[in-house]
Amino acid sequence: MSDSQKQQRVVIVGAGMAGVQTAVQLREQGWPGSVRLIGAEPHAPYDRPPLSKAVLLGKGEAAEHPVFDIDFAALGIELELGRTVTGLRPGEHLLDTEAGPVRYDRLVIATGAEPVALPGSEGVPGVHLLRTLDDAARLRPVLAAGGDVVVVGAGWIGAEFATAARERGCRVTVVEAAPRPLPGALPAEVSEPMRAWYEEAGAELRTGVAVASVEQGAVVLADGTRLPADAVVVGIGARPATGWLDGSGLELGAHREVLADAGLRTSAEDVYAVGDCASFPSARYGERLLIHHWDNALQGPRTVAANLVAEGHAGGVAERVAYDPVPYFWSEQFGRFVQYAGHHRDGDVLVWRGDPATAAWSVCWLREERLVALLAVGRPRDLAQGRKLVQSAAPVDEALVADPSVALKKAAR
Repeated sequence: MSDSQKQQRVVIVGAGMAGVQTAVQLREQGWPGSVRLIGAEPHAPYDRPPLSKAVLLGKGEAAEHPVFDIDFAALGIELELGRTVTGLRPGEHLLDTEAGPVRYDRLVIATGAEPVALPGSEGVPGVHLLRTLDDAARLRPVLAAGGDVVVVGAGWIGAEFATAARERGCRVTVVEAAPRPLPGALPAEVSEPMRAWYEEAGAELRTGVAVASVEQGAVVLADGTRLPADAVVVGIGARPATGWLDGSGLELGAHREVLADAGLRTSAEDVYAVGDCASFPSARYGERLLIHHWDNALQGPRTVAANLVAEGHAGGVAERVAYDPVPYFWSEQFGRFVQYAGHHRDGDVLVWRGDPATAAWSVCWLREERLVALLAVGRPRDLAQGRKLVQSAAPVDEALVADPSVALKKAAR
């Protein structure tokens, strides 16, 4: 790497998992130039999964501030917090921020996703979103009070929050406009058995009814039902946090995510994108993937760092790395540990492993006699072995896949 390349500055926008890991990976993989990490929040960078668990409940060391155990100064990473980026001028290699422009040689966009607000609820007292440390801090006393809580949305975050609220003794009603929990994430035959989890936990789940309006102290449903609500928590999805890129010319996708290539490069020269804000083409699945999960924000930075470092060697002709992971996420809800690996779609063959009425079961999706995805409830060994089968793309025996008494790894032909 030349002396001029050693003076190259990488600027990373976003100090969540994807941004932090990109900075760390750049150092671990030998990037010699400067690394500057810009975050909009004033807090030291922290991990988000504890927000819907330990932080809400005030449990464990992570309760107050689940900060990353990273010495940024020792790694030579310049950390700039509380600075909001407002625009991008890729032709000039400039970021616009509230505190003035920032020049970069290489840029990594890692601004993540932001929760979708419930229309008409903006500004209503007692309505909450859950994404940031400050959001969780505002919700903790709400749970401690043990009052009436209405959760809008029966997705992953809605179920996790309902779990925490019930643990604190709150009266919880979860409202979902779709006819079943986890709409869009899982097919009906898989998510419908999860309905019983709410009742077992003492939470009421109302599906197939939309919210008509929200007012202080109450949620009014489309069927006229009026639900008392000391607090309303909205969990109806998230979208890439890319509004600041309007007018930049950067190519965005149907969900307003940054379109990245297999190496996580964007349509603009010297600009990469990683994590929840970016989609990428998966050779494994033959389609573009947009993944809003922690593991994607952890794994993607390795590819970004490797390709940035490769650009600095041999005139940039060193072998580039493609990003094509087996997607993975987990959720803890109603006393159950739920894990998912892979990516399924309509038309895949669904194979059950066990009875969903029991405490532990799995579901597999097969395509052309290969395992492409797996959902495991209380069966971590299935998940671990299934993830390897997805990775290997080995043909499997469907009958053995369906037998929960047989180790999943033995289903490979």
